Amino acid sequence: MAIAAGIDCSAQFTKITVCDTDTGAVLRENRAPHPGVPAGTSPVEIDPQEWLRSLGAAAEGGLLEGIAAIGVSAQQQGLIGLDAGGVLVRPAMLRNDPRAASAAVALVDELGGPAAWAHAVGAVPLASATIAKLRWLADNEPQSAKRLAEILMPHDWLVWQLLGQSARRTTDRGDASGTGYWSTVEERYRGDLAALALGHELQQFPTVLGPADAAGHSPEGLLIAAGTGTTMATALGLGLGIGDAMISLGSSGTVHAVHDQAVSEPAVSTYADGTGRFLAQVVTLNAARVLRATALMLGTDLQGLSELALRSTPGAYGLVLLPYLEGERTPPLPHAAGTLAGLRVESMKPEHLARAAVEGMLCGLAEALDVLRANGVAVRRVFLTGVAGRLPAVQAAAPGIFGVPVVVPSQAEYAAIGSARQAAWSLAGTQEPPTWEPPSPHTLLEPGDDAPVGGAVRAQFAAVLKRTHPELGR
Repeated sequence: MAIAAGIDCSAQFTKITVCDTDTGAVLRENRAPHPGVPAGTSPVEIDPQEWLRSLGAAAEGGLLEGIAAIGVSAQQQGLIGLDAGGVLVRPAMLRNDPRAASAAVALVDELGGPAAWAHAVGAVPLASATIAKLRWLADNEPQSAKRLAEILMPHDWLVWQLLGQSARRTTDRGDASGTGYWSTVEERYRGDLAALALGHELQQFPTVLGPADAAGHSPEGLLIAAGTGTTMATALGLGLGIGDAMISLGSSGTVHAVHDQAVSEPAVSTYADGTGRFLAQVVTLNAARVLRATALMLGTDLQGLSELALRSTPGAYGLVLLPYLEGERTPPLPHAAGTLAGLRVESMKPEHLARAAVEGMLCGLAEALDVLRANGVAVRRVFLTGVAGRLPAVQAAAPGIFGVPVVVPSQAEYAAIGSARQAAWSLAGTQEPPTWEPPSPHTLLEPGDDAPVGGAVRAQFAAVLKRTHPELGR
C-alpha cells in the first residue's frame, strides 16, 4: 500500500488529507488557519509565506509520515508576481479582490467585447481574473508592474516551494485557464493578452503540465504532482465525469459541468479540469443569499426557513419569487431587482414565501443548467454542495426542478482528497486516475414522481419571468 497526501490552500486554511492510493480511504487529516487571517474573513492579499506557516502547522504530529507523493490545490485566479530574479514583487493578490472590476471592463472593451474574449481564451474576464489584476497593477502600482517578469498562481507557488524553489516553475491546465491569458480554445498561452493588460511582455510563463505529470521531487525525494485549482481538485475528489454538473450554493450559485471540449460562448466560461477535459461554468449571482434574506425577513434562520418551506406545497400556492436581489448574470439582468408575484389571500403566509424562495433559487439554477445544455454540454446528474444544499427543503425540491438525479456528497475535504488522488495518479503513471470510493455514502435523490411537479413549478417561474422581463425576448 502506498500513501499520498493532498494539500488544499483556501482563503482561510491549509488542509491536508492523507489517503491510501489504491482505495482512496482517508487515513488521517488536519487543517490550520493562515496566521493573521481573522476567522470568517477572506483577505484580498496576503504574504504567501503565511501559507507555508499554516502548512507546517497542519502537518505537525507526523501527519505526512510514510507518504510517497503530494498533490497541491489552492484558490484560483490569484497573482503572485516575481521579478527577473525570482523575488516576490508584492503580496499575493487573491481571487476575491474586487479592486480590478473596472480594469476587467476596460480589457473586455479593448479586445472587442465579450465574444472576442470567449473565442480567444474561453472566458470573459471578471474582476477575479488574473489578467484584470495585471491591469489594476499597471494602473495603480506602476513600479510594481514594471518589475513583474513572471506570474504564479497560489498552487504554482506552493509546488515551487515544495520543490526547493527549483529553476523551473510549473502550473497545470486548470489553474492556467483561470488567468485570462491561457486559452482553453487553443491550449496555449496568449502572451499578447498578458502584455495588453500589463503594458509589457512577461519574460516567461510556468510550464503547463498534464494532469498526471509530476512537477518533480522534493529535496526529501517525495513526488510532487502537477497540482491544480481548488475547483478542479474538488471535481477530481468527487469523481465527476461527462454528464455531471457540480452546483455550489454560496451567496451566489456556481455551476461547473464536465465537458469534452471548450465552449466559445460569452454566457459560459470554459476552464480546464484536472483530468484533461474541461469545466464549463455558468454563474448566478443569487443563491444562498436569497434564502438568508428571506429567512431574515421571516425572523428565522436557514434551518427555520427550510422547516417553513416544507409546510407549504410545490408551487407555493402560486407564489413566485424571481430571485434577482443583486441583479443577475444568468440571465443577463444586471440592473434587475427581485420580484414577488402571485400574491393572494391564501398565499400570503410565511411558509409559502419560504417555499417560493427555495423554488426561486432552484429555478434560477435550473436556468443556468439550460444555458449549458443549449451550448452542447450534457447534464445528466447534479452534485449539490454548500451549506444550503444540506437543507431538507432544498433537497426535497431540487430533483424535480432540475429534472435529473441529485447527489448530495457526504461531508469531506474534497479538494484535498482530489489533490491526493492526483498525486496517486502521478505515482501510478496510468492513463486514468485511480477509482476511489467516497469517504462515506453520498445521498442520491431521484426526481421520480416529482418530475412533472417540478416541471410545473419551472413553467410557473418561466411565465412570471417572461412577463416581468420581456427584454429577454422569451
